[in-house]
Amino acid sequence: MILLDTHVLVWSVMDSDRLGEEFKSMLGSSWGEGAVAVSSIVFWEIAMLHGRGSLGRVPPSRSLRNQLRVNGLNILPVDDEVAIRAAELGDEGFHPDPADRFITATAIIGGFHLATADRKIIEWAEGFRGLSVLDPQR
Repeated sequence: MILLDTHVLVWSVMDSDRLGEEFKSMLGSSWGEGAVAVSSIVFWEIAMLHGRGSLGRVPPSRSLRNQLRVNGLNILPVDDEVAIRAAELGDEGFHPDPADRFITATAIIGGFHLATADRKIIEWAEGFRGLSVLDPQR
């Protein structure tokens, strides 16, 4: 399963050139197999960005969620295990951004590949064997 970070989902929806051709191909195949997911916190983050006027032509969070769910996106809840693991990441040197913590904790607990271009997450993951990171810009 591929878990998308917020910016990767947004880039995907916008068909951004920031996504590499190799990643787009892999994402398309995985999506067709029902193997693409996001943490539900992604829709909170998108709603917050919309509130600041930062997302331009990306649909509002609720309609985007509904559209993507119909198209086969798996939306994973933030449950008690994810919440606790997200808090524990601080003791492991992870940066304080709460959305990044929830997304990363979801990937770790589920054993998912995390698609992110976030340098802070990527650099942290280099020293942590429990997280597989995919570069969406390949």
